[in-house]
Amino acid sequence: MNYHFITIEGNIGAGKTTLAHMLSRHYNARLVLEEFTDNPFLPKFYENPKQFAFPLELFFMAERYKQLKDLIQQKDLFQQITVSDYLFTKCLLFAKVNLPEDEFRLYQRLFEIIHQQLIQPDILIYLHAPVQKLQQNIRKRNRAYELGINDEYLFSLQETYTHYIKQHNLKTLFVDVSHADFLGNEKHLQTIINALDHDYDEGQHYINLP
Repeated sequence: MNYHFITIEGNIGAGKTTLAHMLSRHYNARLVLEEFTDNPFLPKFYENPKQFAFPLELFFMAERYKQLKDLIQQKDLFQQITVSDYLFTKCLLFAKVNLPEDEFRLYQRLFEIIHQQLIQPDILIYLHAPVQKLQQNIRKRNRAYELGINDEYLFSLQETYTHYIKQHNLKTLFVDVSHADFLGNEKHLQTIINALDHDYDEGQHYINLP
């Protein structure tokens, strides 16, 4: 295995956590999941985005930083691989969509100070799905505060993610999950596992599911 720190990213409802669980079981890896339910501002944000966007994003950044900082300090001798269902840069991407320009500039300054202290993943798996598929998954998992998410918001996040993926220099497996079923189709999971058996240059590498 060439990769000791694998991160999975994608839009809301793309299937990040499901795939993270399955890869962690396959590799007997330490699993790092975003603790979004602990954010007291999340339901309030969806009700009143303008009022609660800044505290929402600050809380997320603080929690993600603490979680990933602990990851560096607590190396597990029995689990040589770590799988995470979020990238710390997610903080900046969501803030760019959610915050007005002056608040975003302040947030960006804080992010840049904190980001330097964290390790980057060895490889990023980016799950890309059309907004219609994302909405289906959001309805299926039925979290009350997410059911009001509109298509425009998901499109904005999608464009922000895609722009970032094209610009950064992380090794990235870009996976179209429009018809993915990692739980029900073993070939889909195996395709990801097979892809992780190879080494890649920096940049994007497209993985097609059967």
